Amino acid sequence: MDTIMLYGIAALGLAISLFKDRAKTKTALRKAWKAFEGILPQFLSILFLIAAVLAVLDAATISRFLGTGSGILGVLGASLVGAITLIPGFVAFPAAAALLDGGAGATQIAAFVSSLMMVGVVTLPMEMKYFGKQAALLRNAFAWLFSIAAAIFVGWAVSL
Repeated sequence: MDTIMLYGIAALGLAISLFKDRAKTKTALRKAWKAFEGILPQFLSILFLIAAVLAVLDAATISRFLGTGSGILGVLGASLVGAITLIPGFVAFPAAAALLDGGAGATQIAAFVSSLMMVGVVTLPMEMKYFGKQAALLRNAFAWLFSIAAAIFVGWAVSL
């Protein structure tokens, strides 16, 4: 129901925009389409990767490595994978939802997503170049610790 409401609001906003200035709206839609075309290959490749992983791994395997029973090792493992993976948020959230549906635990997925968004092992050399080695390492270390804390908080909140 929420999705239908959001689509309705978006359609209403588009209609108002078309009414106010048709040329600007067409320009905006062209730019949005170009952005969509740029994002689509990356998005599809990640979705295919997740689909392949979910096809190969059954729910029991996902639960063993990322389920609530995996404990702190599952949280740390998911956090480390998230820290070294470079996936945009618009791909990470559907992937996280698919893993949750496949049997992963909320704490483990929160660790994966939060470290994915906050820690940048892949981008660390560039960060060191602009901010200095010490600042980049400290920022990433604190971001990783905070992602673990955020995951623990999410696990606690979900268990309420």
